[in-house]
Amino acid sequence: MPPARVVIALGGNAMTGPDGSATPGAQREAISAACEHIAAVVATGVQVVLTHGNGPQVGNLLVKNELAAAEVPPVPLDWCVAQTQATIGFTLADELDAALAERGLPQRTAALVTRTLVDAGDPHFRDPSKPVGRFLPREQAERSMAHGQTWEDRGERGWRRVVASPDPRSVIDVPAVEALLAAGFVVACAGGGGIPVVDDGAGRALRGVEAVVDKDLTAALLARELAAGTLVIATDVPHVMIDFGTPAARPLGRVTADELREHAAAGQFARGSMGPKVAAALRFVESSSPGHPSRAVITSLEHIADAVTGNDAGTVLQT
Repeated sequence: MPPARVVIALGGNAMTGPDGSATPGAQREAISAACEHIAAVVATGVQVVLTHGNGPQVGNLLVKNELAAAEVPPVPLDWCVAQTQATIGFTLADELDAALAERGLPQRTAALVTRTLVDAGDPHFRDPSKPVGRFLPREQAERSMAHGQTWEDRGERGWRRVVASPDPRSVIDVPAVEALLAAGFVVACAGGGGIPVVDDGAGRALRGVEAVVDKDLTAALLARELAAGTLVIATDVPHVMIDFGTPAARPLGRVTADELREHAAAGQFARGSMGPKVAAALRFVESSSPGHPSRAVITSLEHIADAVTGNDAGTVLQT
């Protein structure tokens, strides 16, 4: 029987310093700390696939685009996602290899620059809503809007660019992930939701598009396409909370899909934070094939090994 397979989606807290710093040193330190927990998962004997966020890193590249536009051509969003995938991927590989070696484990890490297929007709292209980059005064935002970008007034903080965030349809490079897993690697892939690409309508040619794909939704799709038994979504809290920020706040442990949907319909999960994680957990579990049980766990990075071994860690949804 092949080993169990787990997909771990690392949140932004695994990529930046405790204060949100995204300096190279802070990123490496944060990734190194995360890799200690990932190595503990590998030590349980499961096959591990990692995916990760890249919001701060793409935001930094967009600032560089703005500041250097008069000197060098700005690069599009799909290029930004590709560049950050590669940078975070090689850093993960370095730090995780060290953590695995320290435990005496034979596995090593491979980072794969990964594409995600989206539909060119996705309605999100007509109504962009995903915020990216930094806040700017109106005058500076208007200069960018003159070049075709969409910006929204976000009140006192200023204006912020919004882009399309189409639904992921397929992770193009899953066969390469499978080959690396079969060769014994831990695989880091589909960072930042994957590089968004569309096909030519005949399935013969792909091209990148100006968009970003939600990393948690891609993680759910990746886990399904790899027939993983467990999807772990690592965040900065041990459990999903309801009535968050109120005296009635309480954590969710084991839940059913109906319970999660009821809480979501009641507005319990913020669109820009816990909402996509809950949606991803539901998609993964509810799309599992008959006879192939699956579970999704949302928990803090410190508890991911417990989540994989089946201990009562985090918010657990399973078939």
